[in-house]
Amino acid sequence: MSLPATKTPPATRESPRPRLMRVALATARAGHFVVPLWPRSKKPAVSDWEAVATRDPEVIRSWWQQLPYNVGIACGPSRLLVIDLDDGHGQDPPPEWAEARHGRDVLARLAEANGQPYPGPTYTVRSPTGGLHLYFRAPDQPPLRSTQGRLGWRIDTRGAGGCIVAAGSVRAEGSYRAQNRAPIAPLPDWLVARLTPPPPLDPTPVALDLPPDRAGRYLEALIDHEIAAVRTAPTGQRHHTLLRAAIAFGRLVAGGELTDGEARTALRHAAAVHTGVDDWTASEAERTITDGLRYGALRPRHINDH
Repeated sequence: MSLPATKTPPATRESPRPRLMRVALATARAGHFVVPLWPRSKKPAVSDWEAVATRDPEVIRSWWQQLPYNVGIACGPSRLLVIDLDDGHGQDPPPEWAEARHGRDVLARLAEANGQPYPGPTYTVRSPTGGLHLYFRAPDQPPLRSTQGRLGWRIDTRGAGGCIVAAGSVRAEGSYRAQNRAPIAPLPDWLVARLTPPPPLDPTPVALDLPPDRAGRYLEALIDHEIAAVRTAPTGQRHHTLLRAAIAFGRLVAGGELTDGEARTALRHAAAVHTGVDDWTASEAERTITDGLRYGALRPRHINDH
């Protein structure tokens, strides 16, 4: 839903500005582009929210006079990269992060492994559920988009195409509060390097060396069908489609019909057409391929079994 950007008179002593309007105006004065989020929610209340994010106080007043919207910050226009560290809430981490209880623990280990200090001296917001949002100035190049788990367990990032909830907003669990009001620091170089996406794969279909007999033709048709499904999968179905194809290829690898390298290469190139589209990443494709091949290997398939 797009909200009208109507003009409203400035607030007076007789008409005090609502608290969340004051939060939105202060956030914009700090240099951030803001958008309204549904009350007590993290979901944008306007369509095409990144394009309409604004610092214009008149537009902000026209939005926030309508409802007590939460305040969102569009990270791309605001030139921000926000590291979102979540609490583990008692869940066991993967073995590589054994004994970690929070994304903060994982980030500290990453910093130590890179011979760097923990990147804590920057503006930080605490979420109502115990998470921490570390704000950084994004580099001019390369453009950094949002990620999920790329840095490690319980760590996401919000960059271009991402929105973060501003301090002062509220949810049923409580309020977002500024924990460290330090100036926003530049994103450290070692984190820029870890968050820079790999160069995209050439999506040109891979030619496999298959036998020319009837079984080889059947195998080629099966592979072509799965690859075509991956390449044309719409947003919202890409993970499921790639996983299904990887499972099918994993069965063939386990049955000796394909090598693991052939299967991975074909699937990577098929999924590469989606990289950078609607937040699809090469790392998500790689995780999905690995999971599918592993699962498919539990049920080997030989072409003569069809």
